[in-house]
Amino acid sequence: MFNPFSLFVGWRYTRANRSNHFISFISLVSTLGLMLGVAALILVLSVMNGFDRELKERILGMVPQATINGYNAPLDNWQPLRETLLTAPDVEGVAPFVQAQGMLTASGRVQPVLVSGIDPKLEESVSIAAGQMTLGDLNSLHAGEYQIVLGELLAKFLGVSMGDKVNLVLPEASVSVAGVIPRLKRFTVSGIFSVGAELDANLAYVHLQDAARLKRIKGDAVEGLRIKFNDLFSAPTRVYELARELNHPVFTSDWTRTHGNLFQAIQLEKRMIGLLLFLIVFVAGFNIVSTLVMVVTDKRSDIAILRTLGAKPGVILRIFMIQGSLIGLLGTLLGAILGITLALTVSDLVAWIESVLGIQFLSSEVYFISYLPSELQLGDVSLVIGVTLTMSFLATLYPAWRAAKVEPAEALRYE
Repeated sequence: MFNPFSLFVGWRYTRANRSNHFISFISLVSTLGLMLGVAALILVLSVMNGFDRELKERILGMVPQATINGYNAPLDNWQPLRETLLTAPDVEGVAPFVQAQGMLTASGRVQPVLVSGIDPKLEESVSIAAGQMTLGDLNSLHAGEYQIVLGELLAKFLGVSMGDKVNLVLPEASVSVAGVIPRLKRFTVSGIFSVGAELDANLAYVHLQDAARLKRIKGDAVEGLRIKFNDLFSAPTRVYELARELNHPVFTSDWTRTHGNLFQAIQLEKRMIGLLLFLIVFVAGFNIVSTLVMVVTDKRSDIAILRTLGAKPGVILRIFMIQGSLIGLLGTLLGAILGITLALTVSDLVAWIESVLGIQFLSSEVYFISYLPSELQLGDVSLVIGVTLTMSFLATLYPAWRAAKVEPAEALRYE
């Protein structure tokens, strides 16, 4: 049965001014260790969640979740196939595409690029590109006008803006009276998009029919259909199932083949960093053990007096368990408050530091995004707090058991 006397004495021992300042210092270190460990865990897990979110929303919002391509040939008569795919309950959108790899040149500068031929109206159902435009409009792409929409970094590298001309060079040679020359076409920049990721430096959009002409695809054929599902993680299996139901010679691809390694790397880093930071919490837990052991040694005479006044070993056990648990509770709550505050403000804080120092910690030329994201999740906070409180409670068991075993006569022999 719970005894409020144990809580009263344990609370008094926790906040009492001890004559042994070293014990007080160790108690403070234990509390600060727990606080910093919990705060670091919540902050780092939130940042990793932010990277995971940006990968899903930005990168995988621009690149195909899944594609169905014609088998060794363009995909003819794709409109009925699109209508069939749209009847699936988990399919949000289907759009045709033609892709080409090449180089863009302007003002003597050359940059490699992945050109995606799209139907601007249908593309909005499978991509976030229309909502990421900083200049112009994705609907400015019209068949036969040879207009192009560039990523922000790509436009910056080439030194071009709205209305400027760029040359697209495809790695396919044509034979003429002048010899073998690469296939080249001039485009007019009609828009610029920015997603704050590496795609800004290597992706461009043109109209579907213009891309088909460049790749010499005849008629109304396309290279394939891009599919967006309700559940991103169902794409690898669902696209294969849908392709089998089409009864058409096609092959499939999905985001796990193009960006799956990046997603897996983020998940692995989150687990490993979380495990390493939990070691900080474990070290702080060992500090609680050492603190209580020294408190028990320092309070042997008090324990003996309580025993002679009728306190049972269970009461002594609970006193020191409560004292250690209060240290753990205080450190955990302070750490949770600090960690949640940092997780909610770290993006703005890092951006402010970058503006003050004039540097950029994450460059989109190197990393897949150009800023530090953060997403606080209740599950992570609950896990960190739960594990820390459990560990703090377990750390009190041995010192409290030692205190309960103190014999009054032995403790008061030399008093």
